[in-house]
Amino acid sequence: MQRFFILFLALTTVLGTGAEAQADFNGARALGYAREFVSIGPRWIGSPGHAKAEAFIRKQFEHDQLEEDTFTATTPEGPMPMRNFIVRFPGKKDGVIVVATHYETNYPLRNISFVGANDGGSTTGLLIELANHLRGRTLDGYSVWLVFFDGEEAVQQWSHSDSLYGSRHLAAKWQNDGTLRRIKAFLLADMLGDKNLDVERDLNSTPWVEDVVKKAAARLGYQSYFFAKSDQVEDDHLPFLQRGVPSADVIDLDYGPQNSYHHTAQDTMDKVSAKSLTITGNVFLETIRLLNEH
Repeated sequence: MQRFFILFLALTTVLGTGAEAQADFNGARALGYAREFVSIGPRWIGSPGHAKAEAFIRKQFEHDQLEEDTFTATTPEGPMPMRNFIVRFPGKKDGVIVVATHYETNYPLRNISFVGANDGGSTTGLLIELANHLRGRTLDGYSVWLVFFDGEEAVQQWSHSDSLYGSRHLAAKWQNDGTLRRIKAFLLADMLGDKNLDVERDLNSTPWVEDVVKKAAARLGYQSYFFAKSDQVEDDHLPFLQRGVPSADVIDLDYGPQNSYHHTAQDTMDKVSAKSLTITGNVFLETIRLLNEH
């Protein structure tokens, strides 16, 4: 009996148990990236803050395979230059898993003081930390591409033509050059730093990809934070979904009492949690593992 206990103790020390065995995502470090990024201030297109945000992202990936996808969007306020960032981490299998977020904040017609700590900031930090798990080696599975979209927010009023500028541009570009055929799954991260984490199941997403996310959360013991509620969400995954790419929006839209912090000056770093970023970061890592087995 004593020998069995010693052997069990040794194994659990090496392997861990339950969620702790997989809890290797550093949410505190992701929060640090987010805090530094959000300290730039408002990041609306054409502002000094937007240029600083671009420079910040560029610096994080200066030694990686970084592509800057520049384009001019037609908006209700006229033509606007925008920039997506794509960071590629190569894998051994033929195919790509895309993990994406957006990084800009609302145009000043809507809210000049909006710094987007959770909405754009938290998931920018999450993807920067995710890169720390991907770089420095050839991945055993599919290649993983991290995408930072510009122009997700509306310039005047949310509509199909006034929103999702960066994702609409990149989805069309990748359809034209054949890249979309390589994408096995598209995962979108949005508003995931909320201290009161409650990720909704998006009814506009591909059901089997959402099921993989749910399975990943359950494997790690995080099921209580995922999919208690369902909703139809319009977000940066839609231009890819509409072109046949299996896609999932991983998003917590219930931010603050009666969603009172979303798109307001209340979206500040004190509402964002390292714990929530740890949970969601680990779920993304596990989802990638499961997609490689799918």
